[in-house]
Amino acid sequence: MAIGCLNTAAAQEDNLREEVVAALEQFLAGASINDPEVHDDFWAEELTYTSSSGHRYGKAQLMEGVRSAETPGADGDADADIIWYYAENIELKPLGEAVIVNFTLGAEADHKPESPGRRFLNTGVLIKRDGRWQAINWNATAAADTAD
Repeated sequence: MAIGCLNTAAAQEDNLREEVVAALEQFLAGASINDPEVHDDFWAEELTYTSSSGHRYGKAQLMEGVRSAETPGADGDADADIIWYYAENIELKPLGEAVIVNFTLGAEADHKPESPGRRFLNTGVLIKRDGRWQAINWNATAAADTAD
């Protein structure tokens, strides 16, 4: 019986990881092309976002910035660089109905894959609502330069 419980718990943890990582990757792909719909789905209404520049704001202000930003390549410029975001070192900490997500955010320019992008240490608190994972809290911190 104990083995069955352990197997069930492991399967639930695997399922949680699959769901949360898929939601994060879908969000980062949409954020790379500045898709307002993807942002709107991912950020919860009660979001508190702390930026790497030290500013704190909610979803309304974040969405205002998304909607006013340029979409890469929208003007037909095929040479426009899209900055593709990706997550590395993803760590999940389930807490009841929520999950804390820690990861390293990387960014790579579309036409310059050899150029190192900026890296951030991100932490999010996600909850599952209406069948999707949404961030209610997000912190982005510029990663220290490890070349020193």
